[in-house]
Amino acid sequence: MENVEVFASPGKGRGLKATKEVWAGDVLFAEPYFAAVVFDSLAANVCHCCFRRQPKLQRCGQCRFAQYCDRTCQRAAWEEHKQECAAIKSYGQVPNENIRLAARIMWRLDKEGGVISDLQLTTLEELEDHISDLPEDDLKDLKVDIHNFLDFWPRTSKQHTVERISHIFGVINCNGFMVSDQKGLQAVGVGLFPNLCLVNHDCWPNCTVILNNGNASQPGLRALGKISEGEELTVAYVDYLNTSEDRKRMLKQQYFFDCTCEHCTNKINDDLKLDGALVDDVKVPDEKVKEVTEYSIEMLKKMEKARTDANYNEVVKICRECVEKQENVLADTHIYQLKMWSTLSEVLSYLQFFEEAAFYARKMVEGYMKLYHPNNAQLGMATMRAGVTHWQAGHIEVGHGMICKAYAILLVTHGPTHPITKDLEAMRIQTEMELRMFKQNEYVYHSMREAALKNQPMKMMAEPMEEGIKSLFRKK
Repeated sequence: MENVEVFASPGKGRGLKATKEVWAGDVLFAEPYFAAVVFDSLAANVCHCCFRRQPKLQRCGQCRFAQYCDRTCQRAAWEEHKQECAAIKSYGQVPNENIRLAARIMWRLDKEGGVISDLQLTTLEELEDHISDLPEDDLKDLKVDIHNFLDFWPRTSKQHTVERISHIFGVINCNGFMVSDQKGLQAVGVGLFPNLCLVNHDCWPNCTVILNNGNASQPGLRALGKISEGEELTVAYVDYLNTSEDRKRMLKQQYFFDCTCEHCTNKINDDLKLDGALVDDVKVPDEKVKEVTEYSIEMLKKMEKARTDANYNEVVKICRECVEKQENVLADTHIYQLKMWSTLSEVLSYLQFFEEAAFYARKMVEGYMKLYHPNNAQLGMATMRAGVTHWQAGHIEVGHGMICKAYAILLVTHGPTHPITKDLEAMRIQTEMELRMFKQNEYVYHSMREAALKNQPMKMMAEPMEEGIKSLFRKK
């Protein structure tokens, strides 16, 4: 860990700082997990070794629970799975992901101790568990997990005190990181990464954690810009697109601290996020903005339900009604308008209404660029999606420009070897060739494109999902 060291961060406890000057895109460190498990909901769809999503997996012949890509993954996972496998057979059922992760941590602690390599900067005992800060309902859930853990834990394994088990559950609860699939687009599991747990929060951070860099078990901490020697390293625990009040509430509720960063203290960009539109250089009255904002919140709830039910035509209907009400009332940076534009562009693209989808995608990105850090991963992912949507709509010039912008951002946030960046580079090269053809002869370009689409109809887009993983930490 030559690039970082632990230090006492004022008002935050321990933190990490840079030991030398680094620049945008530099990797400060990558860290394998101490232990990790697949989410309960995806246990049959994701390899329990490499965390890749696969259409067909091979089940463990003994416990009939763990799933693997092939024999290679199964053999690689056996050292970690064998005690879990025997415990599941003996217990007669599969415990939840919290218990499975706690058990894997305990087995590894018993075997190797709290420090498993010279690169580990802290022990699990030193990590905060915040048990004393848990609300009553969470404490009840914790007690149920501990009770079930004790039933699941084999009598042949080393026995531990309830206090020690409680600490491990507390550490998982407030320090469990998401583990992503091979593309880094969806969270598929939860793991514990001791060094990453030391990186403190800032709403306008100087680093980002990419949960997959071609290897789900090796998330990397990357610099978003120049960081001087001795400067504290920070990441954002929550999405910046929330207002400072909402961010502070989420951070207090989920991570038990009061955020005092500059953006929260000075409420930077809060005015833009809830602003009214200018119509003929006249500001829309606050009462009208408030009325449409409250309406938008209710419509977002309806939209999310329809989206969860995969009723995408209903999603489009709700979004169009809401966007009509928001027009000329809410500013183009108003967060509830941006959420509607984002969802509408994504679902319309999925339904292959590319022209309309491109219109809303462009408005979304223009709003994001006024709010997000220039090297924010969410901005990069949204710009990539907008670029692809414009390309699908036949707007090659705008599409290529957006894809180039997205590529520049993701080179910093994800690096050149990440699967998403590689895909984007291929798209950038393709659209560059198409753009040259377009500039030479527009008629020939459109004729060739139309013929190609007729011969090879566009496949349905992947089902709508969030633009990347917006929350680093997993909260039960």
